Amino acid sequence: MSSENLVSAYVSDAELDAEVSVRPKRLSEFIAQDRVRDQLDLLLQGAMRRGSPPDHILLSGPPGLGKTSLANIVAAELGTGIRVTSGPAIERSGDLAAILTSLAEGDVLFIDEIHRIARPAEELLYSAMEDFRVDVVVGKGPGATAIPLDVEPFTLVGATTRSGLLTGPMRDRFGFVAHLDFYSPADLETLLHRSARILGVPITEDGAAEIAGRSRGTPRIANRLLRRVRDFAEVRADGVVTVATAQAALTVYDVDALGLDRLDRAVLTALVDSFRGGPVGLSTLAVAVGEQPDTVEEVCEPFLVRAGLLARTPRGRVATEAAWHHLGRTPPNGTFAAEAPTVPDLFSLDGGEP
Repeated sequence: MSSENLVSAYVSDAELDAEVSVRPKRLSEFIAQDRVRDQLDLLLQGAMRRGSPPDHILLSGPPGLGKTSLANIVAAELGTGIRVTSGPAIERSGDLAAILTSLAEGDVLFIDEIHRIARPAEELLYSAMEDFRVDVVVGKGPGATAIPLDVEPFTLVGATTRSGLLTGPMRDRFGFVAHLDFYSPADLETLLHRSARILGVPITEDGAAEIAGRSRGTPRIANRLLRRVRDFAEVRADGVVTVATAQAALTVYDVDALGLDRLDRAVLTALVDSFRGGPVGLSTLAVAVGEQPDTVEEVCEPFLVRAGLLARTPRGRVATEAAWHHLGRTPPNGTFAAEAPTVPDLFSLDGGEP
């Protein structure tokens, strides 16, 4: 993995095995998200006492916060099997029907990125969620016949990073909806100590704090940085992750004190140096840093906005005062103040991207 996606919250195929090794297996091992954890515990305990599957569960929130871990924990707590798939993988209703009819009683079906499921499959899922039945259409045209097939009672756990893209009928069929929030530095430190014990990595309190502070509030990034710092500690130090080792290692990987990587800083530098702080349109900014607009918008901007380094205005992207200071520059005319949008601004050719 390059340093440019070291702080990406999305998981790559190459690191799946490493991530699975540190995932919590039970609800009691899941760190932070106290409100969601308590609500989920009540849901599961109540279902087990009644001897029936719990309501369908929808988990929403940014990537890397533990939605997949919670889905596996649900199956572990219930003592049932789990079938894992993703929305983009279900292209036809027949694909979903095959999965549903293969489930055993009480099984958990986990659909990641459920907002990307194909519409025909989504409509088939409605009857499966409500009535535990699917209608499979055989044949075409006037001679087509719908064959009803019973499905064993199951629990659907859906995960989405963009809950706003879910249709109303789909969202309404989930009995329990939970939103996962970003982790605090203290929670990330606790998580890092747990991961270090599992991986056999000696780590100090200040070493964990240093990594936690650069992890963007995301457990997946924290665990990824821990593995990279471990490599540095074993090769160029005494094997112990201290604050000095963590700082030196993350300097090598171009992750600064705020958790920004090369691309993040390139976006801010382009805004400040090339466009005098903005506003500038997304497509122009993407060309300036040599990336696709989708990469800038989906990978860089969410954290830069949340960190108060970049503002998205009707006229385009603007570097805030904090961004100027982070780059060691003096902001012009004091602090940044967002301007009220005007009609010409909203329809500008390049600055009108939201």
